[in-house]
Amino acid sequence: MLAALSSQVPGEELVGIVNVGDDLTLHGLRICPDLDTITYTLAGLNNTETGWGLTGETWRVMQELNALGGEAWFSLGDRDLATHLYRTQRLADGASLSEVTVELLAHMGVAIALLPATEDQMATTFTTSEHGTLSFQEYFVRHHHDVAVTAVGFTGAEAATPGPGVLAALAEADRIVISPSNPLISIAPILAIPGIADVLSERRRDVVAVSPLIGGRAIKGPADRLLDEIGHGATAEGVARSYAEIAGTLVIDVVDASWSPAVEAAGMRCLVTETLMDTPERAANLARVVLDG
Repeated sequence: MLAALSSQVPGEELVGIVNVGDDLTLHGLRICPDLDTITYTLAGLNNTETGWGLTGETWRVMQELNALGGEAWFSLGDRDLATHLYRTQRLADGASLSEVTVELLAHMGVAIALLPATEDQMATTFTTSEHGTLSFQEYFVRHHHDVAVTAVGFTGAEAATPGPGVLAALAEADRIVISPSNPLISIAPILAIPGIADVLSERRRDVVAVSPLIGGRAIKGPADRLLDEIGHGATAEGVARSYAEIAGTLVIDVVDASWSPAVEAAGMRCLVTETLMDTPERAANLARVVLDG
């Protein structure tokens, strides 16, 4: 979504507020999957084969670690490891996560600002009947998000404070866009940080959300299944109920046009367009709809 918006707005005018509920420390390294994936994508360096990590990856370190019997279920490419080594070193030197993020963006030539939603420790967790409580990466990677979930929680969120610049960015933006990410595990962790949802509620008329579902299905990931399991329902109406208090407009795909009355009954204005960003033209069109809506 940020890449699409950058086709219509100069990158220097865009700010992305990024979830950190997926972050983890592994092998002594601080890993920030969402920050890194967005940075790599905006730099044109994302690994399209895996959907995460850097293009042109090799896996010699993980292969050797696995041969040694080490913990290799969370696979990190050799190039990707350099990012985590650098971040961990800079954090140990006393730099903040926001400062390290700026440095990585500059190194990769990305003009768009990315702000960690918080610099405090918080973690998304999943309550399951089969495996008890799982961390995000245990659920998503180790179990391939293929276990039933009864609840999603955000440990540490209540005590967290918004990261530097986050509230100011929300207060000053001409338009606030909620990207077509998973409402429950990519967006909700951000909203769980005190103060953020309040600003969005105050600016509700300027907030446009894009549904992550097309025909009741997620393009990738478990958004549809989680929306059903947690009780919202994997429909445009279910997405609308998730966002109605903080966003005034929901953009849905043409396939889901029949859900427009239900979205509006949930309290949101509904815009209908193609939401699958599988070509530059479709991505640019969605960006125009979001900005003009």
